[in-house]
Amino acid sequence: MYIHELSPVPGSTHVDKRKGRGHATGNGKTAGRGHKGQKARSGGGTRIGFEGGQMPLARRIPKRGFNNIFAKPLDALNVSVLNKFEDGAVVDKQALLDAGVLSDCKYGVKFLGNGEVTKKLTVKAAAFSATAKEKIEAAGGKAEVV
Repeated sequence: MYIHELSPVPGSTHVDKRKGRGHATGNGKTAGRGHKGQKARSGGGTRIGFEGGQMPLARRIPKRGFNNIFAKPLDALNVSVLNKFEDGAVVDKQALLDAGVLSDCKYGVKFLGNGEVTKKLTVKAAAFSATAKEKIEAAGGKAEVV
């Protein structure tokens, strides 16, 4: 085998369409754009969300309240997951990741009060609901905001 004998696998390559190169090519004259109209012009077309002059969906739907685009969404966990840890352990973001309770934690954890805690733990998290804090402290543990 010589280098001049090498060729690509049949079907793996194709010749690009050359638009606007005469009638015989099947893509001459209007170059596949049809006759006249907005899409036939250079630079023609519409922006994203444009509905032909009709009031766009994003403006038709009512808007209420305030949406903070800078908010850091916390991962919510119930206190029932704390029973996976041994008595007296310190539970923080890294401990939750290592135990497989969380697969990814970008901004932090908030503990919610669903379930029961049976072990005395020191829990470090970004936030706690009132019931979660009560349940952790009732079990003899500590709820620390980090």
